[in-house]
Amino acid sequence: MANMDAFADVITSEQELRAIIGTPGPRAVLKQRPVLDAYCRAFFARSPFVLMATAGGDGRCDVSPKGDAPGFVLVLDDRRLLIPDRPGNKRIDGMRNLLTNPNVGLLFVVPGREETLRVNGRASITRDPRLLDRCVAAGKTPLLAIGIEVEESFFHCARAFLRARLWAPEHWPAPDALPSYACMVFDQIKPEGLTVQDYERDIEASYARLY
Repeated sequence: MANMDAFADVITSEQELRAIIGTPGPRAVLKQRPVLDAYCRAFFARSPFVLMATAGGDGRCDVSPKGDAPGFVLVLDDRRLLIPDRPGNKRIDGMRNLLTNPNVGLLFVVPGREETLRVNGRASITRDPRLLDRCVAAGKTPLLAIGIEVEESFFHCARAFLRARLWAPEHWPAPDALPSYACMVFDQIKPEGLTVQDYERDIEASYARLY
């Protein structure tokens, strides 16, 4: 439950929310699909990146990025997807959430396209070798994969990406507008016995082991 003292004039019901926002038009409602059609499959085949939203049994939420070559998320049939788990930081925030709450939301992105594809459903963590063998990349078979039972899917319009000018390089910040990832994390953690240069080298080395 949200802390109502954190912000003033808080909306507490859908009735209040609808009074301000209004109701969706027919197109926004009718585009929702219970199965994965040919347009969804074509989008998956060209998407190298998906965001996976989960929430644990205690309500704590997480959004985890998943990325690989376009089409890395497999379509098993018109109601099931498979996301291979590639090596990462071993936090497994999203997968830990799935152990207590299988509900999941996915947002698929195709570079250069402002529209996205949203998929909601229920997820489970599988180590089925028959499925993992289909997810080999760079000669490496993943240890696990996330299976998605699709409950609904729909395309999301381009407004957010257009406002953000996400694919317009002329609006991107300069490369040095922010400190490097290594510098920021080093300053947050302040590891003993290491310099920021050590940290930079360690992180660069880890990026060489993508699989």
